[in-house]
Amino acid sequence: MPATRTTSRSKKRASGIDKHKTITSRATIVVEEMQDLADCNIHYPSSENERKTFKTRDGKRVTPHQWAVYDFTRTIPCGRVTTYKDICVALGQGSPRSVGSALRNNPFAPFVPCHRIIASNMYIGGFFGEWGTGANARGGQKNTGLQCNRKMEMLAKEGVTFSMEGYLTDDSQLWIGRG
Repeated sequence: MPATRTTSRSKKRASGIDKHKTITSRATIVVEEMQDLADCNIHYPSSENERKTFKTRDGKRVTPHQWAVYDFTRTIPCGRVTTYKDICVALGQGSPRSVGSALRNNPFAPFVPCHRIIASNMYIGGFFGEWGTGANARGGQKNTGLQCNRKMEMLAKEGVTFSMEGYLTDDSQLWIGRG
């Protein structure tokens, strides 16, 4: 994961800064540049031939539904999120759970930015097989909520913010793409 670039500014109001998140501390205001975490060097098979022969690290093949989910997910712009359901609607196939399953097994993260998918009620949703954060975490004792906290941190680096309870704070960051 790329490092966050930070610059310190004086205590003056940091107005007119585009694509920046401002964090206020006691002495300074720290401005973090928004980062596209999907901007990385990962080989992503694009030809039909490459996809037919591709196997994950576990030796598994990627299904046509998973390829469709990954291809669509790659179109979600940095600084925006979409829902599991909206991906199903755009693809015209599958269910929110099948999309979540494909993303849970995503061998191309963060190039295929699965962290940009949230639940239809604007909740942070799942990440690496965990669902929810803190007291809202579901999935038994194995679910610590730490993975979803990591997802929120990744999205914050891209300029997307959530409430302490895990809900999207700015509905304008919701992206409804159509395949």
